[in-house]
Amino acid sequence: MNERARPENLATLENSPFFMPFSMNRAFKKAPRLLARAEGMYYYTPDGRKVLDGTSGLWCVNAGHCRKPIVEAVQKAVATLDYAPPFQMGHPAAFEFAERLAPLLPKGVNRIFFTNSGSESVDTALKLAIAYHRQRGEGQRVRLIGREKGYHGVNFGGTAVGGIVGNRKIFGALVAGVDHMRHTHDPAKNAFSRGQPAHGGELAEDLERLCQLHDPSTIAAVIVEPVACSAGVYVPPVGYLQKLREICDRHGILLIFDEVINAWGRLGKPFAADYFGVMPDLITTAKGITNGTVPMGAVFMKESLYEAFMTGPENAIEMPHGYTYSGHPIACAAGLGTLKVYEDEGLLTRVGELAKYWEDGAHSLKDCPNVIDIRNLGLIAAIEIAPRPGAAGARGLETHIKAFEKGTYMRVTADTIALAPPLIIQKTEIDQLFATVREVLKTVA
Repeated sequence: MNERARPENLATLENSPFFMPFSMNRAFKKAPRLLARAEGMYYYTPDGRKVLDGTSGLWCVNAGHCRKPIVEAVQKAVATLDYAPPFQMGHPAAFEFAERLAPLLPKGVNRIFFTNSGSESVDTALKLAIAYHRQRGEGQRVRLIGREKGYHGVNFGGTAVGGIVGNRKIFGALVAGVDHMRHTHDPAKNAFSRGQPAHGGELAEDLERLCQLHDPSTIAAVIVEPVACSAGVYVPPVGYLQKLREICDRHGILLIFDEVINAWGRLGKPFAADYFGVMPDLITTAKGITNGTVPMGAVFMKESLYEAFMTGPENAIEMPHGYTYSGHPIACAAGLGTLKVYEDEGLLTRVGELAKYWEDGAHSLKDCPNVIDIRNLGLIAAIEIAPRPGAAGARGLETHIKAFEKGTYMRVTADTIALAPPLIIQKTEIDQLFATVREVLKTVA
């Protein structure tokens, strides 16, 4: 092992060659926050300190860390078949995993295309949408509609339809033919809402405005996160998603739900589509599909979309798209192990038992210093704090660091604390999590 990489030498990383993603590289390397191992609800630092995981790693470790069925499945797989090419070849685990996934999908969504991440899933879904219309003789449908404050990964297509300013502005034009609906966040009317906000369902009509602006016959797809988590946990107003579905149906536009974070029990149902009772045409997923153990993603689609590609000669490639690691054997093994844990422990619906207790815990922080809004749904919560004048994000970062020092990991976006712990969390740990947030907020001026 390289001397600098040894655990005892990791306290000083200022000159490390590692260019960290979505990180303040210079500040972090001066005072690194490192995780050495994990088990259940907790991380452990290199010096053995225990850290409660308040955000499921990066919204992905839904079943808790280092779960035995997943670990054993991966160990067996890596010693059996390290890799198999996915183009014109296959391996049993990919077909088995697809067969096991299909019964869990929302009704009518039953075809599966494997990817390696949420970003790849989004770009795959966007390409499938455009190609689907072309297959049906509507090749003019090339426009894509996203939403302000939306996050759809970091590839070119996902960044283009995404609506987080800081993720877009330094990369230029990205992809042509993209527009954005207004976001739904309205703190003047909906601050401290419990669950879905009462006001704002009519904002779905902004899609109709874009249809009239561009001509709906040119629009291929609309993509939204049912609950927009990465930008700050924005819960859809009552009726909003239903209206989007109605407008898309009216104009022959495909509706894509980005469920990279929302899926796999986070709202108390296998998918947000189930929770809201709104069926999209495509669903993107990743993260919880393998419990974060091995990178993997997928796009789920309606049968009608799949069949549109199955019309040419049988010896022709129907969709010229895919990845070297699509349906990777080790990822499929991790996915199968993850499904076993989900099913054995009822984790895809367990949040229904915890949601009210979680909601009450989150909203108990309303009286804390600088708290200006609290948002929640399922096992997700956001505590938004007022930014310091002229220093947006400073309070949030300080909160994140102080919480880590007190033994709790929580994600922060600007000045919003985002919480989404593993689905195995117990009520005592919910109490511990919110008690730490309260304690920290009292000390952050």
